[in-house]
Amino acid sequence: MSTLFSSLTPGGERNLLDTLRAERTGGVLLLIGAVAALVWANSPWAAAYTAVSETVIGPAALHLDLSLADWAKDGLLAIFFFVVGVELKREIVDGELRRVRTAMVPVVAAVGGMAVPALLYLLVNRGGATEGWAVPTATDIAFAVAVLSVVGRSLPTSLRAFLLTLAVVDDLLGIIVIATVYTESLHLEFLTLSALTIACFALLIRVRTAPAEMTETGGWAAGMRRLLSSRARGPLLVVLGVTAWALMHASGVHATIAGVALGMTAPGLARTGESVSVAERLEHHWRPISAGVAVPVFALFAAGVTLNAQVIGDALSDPVAQGVALGLVVGKPLGILGATWLVATFTRAQLAPDLHWRDVASVGALAGMGFTVSLLIGALAFGADSEHDQHLTVAILFASLLAAVIGGIALALRDRQHRRLAGPAPEVVAKG
Repeated sequence: MSTLFSSLTPGGERNLLDTLRAERTGGVLLLIGAVAALVWANSPWAAAYTAVSETVIGPAALHLDLSLADWAKDGLLAIFFFVVGVELKREIVDGELRRVRTAMVPVVAAVGGMAVPALLYLLVNRGGATEGWAVPTATDIAFAVAVLSVVGRSLPTSLRAFLLTLAVVDDLLGIIVIATVYTESLHLEFLTLSALTIACFALLIRVRTAPAEMTETGGWAAGMRRLLSSRARGPLLVVLGVTAWALMHASGVHATIAGVALGMTAPGLARTGESVSVAERLEHHWRPISAGVAVPVFALFAAGVTLNAQVIGDALSDPVAQGVALGLVVGKPLGILGATWLVATFTRAQLAPDLHWRDVASVGALAGMGFTVSLLIGALAFGADSEHDQHLTVAILFASLLAAVIGGIALALRDRQHRRLAGPAPEVVAKG
């Protein structure tokens, strides 16, 4: 009989620690970006916020004449999704998604956490704006980890890893939805060129660095080795990555998909002579940029909604906002808990002895923090000029806040229970 949330693999534990270290700070910066946007958009300088957001820069000939808000959504978030792609690769080859037995639980839970919110949204909006069904299906890793790190320090490591793996799979499902559902027009020539560029990126990132003595000789071979040396390869990889992103943007597929595809090409296992894998090095380098710059700046441009009695009242009466809020706050925990229960029932698996179903329910409640990906999908589903735009942002903000409060309180209570069951910490005997 298998055990749900059993001990982690060494690779899975490294992935968990890497994510926790970076996302704690990222969650705080994300919150600062969202609060700054709300304060600015509701201040006497609100017109300046709108003017800055709508400022257009970039070459029109390359279809890159975008507003700053669009640059944050399409450009900076590509860095976030690149890190997601690298993280997925590590999880698939050296983490909790490597084995079917350990991958099944977070995968099924993520599917349940996507299906139930989408169903609730469609029930509320039957015959109406059904295109927003995917908005309440996302989980914001940065916010969830930030809350978890504050209130859940004594929770079992396996449960914390479950939340992170669940959120990663959730992101993957969201990426698939973005690529397939919210692509209105497709230009195959640009998509093909983007795929070829990604293939070149994949080949280059797998090239081993040549020893110094091999680059000192003359000839074209030595020149090629110097080109592929670690110092020159980094800028070349960046150029290829930006090119793939621009071509993906021109193809009609959302440009963040290029970020995921590029991240997935990185070797996930350390090769002979390497202490860590290429994927681990890339994640270590780019995660601070993603969590510390890309996502907070996106929040600054995405969360700036006017909050007054009329806007809040209109949001409360808008079925789109109602469906999103209901999906995040109610649908997420129901879907995750129900899907995990189905796994336990039909596979004859059991929870680990130190866990309770209340732990799973608490994690499910915290997973209702949609924010980053929910805001992105909402923008793709309805557009910035839609009548639902402000209502959608209000619903995502308040639902994410409510999920954070409910999930945070529930996990804090479970944390206290686990700490009580573990008993007092062993006393340290001073040497005299």
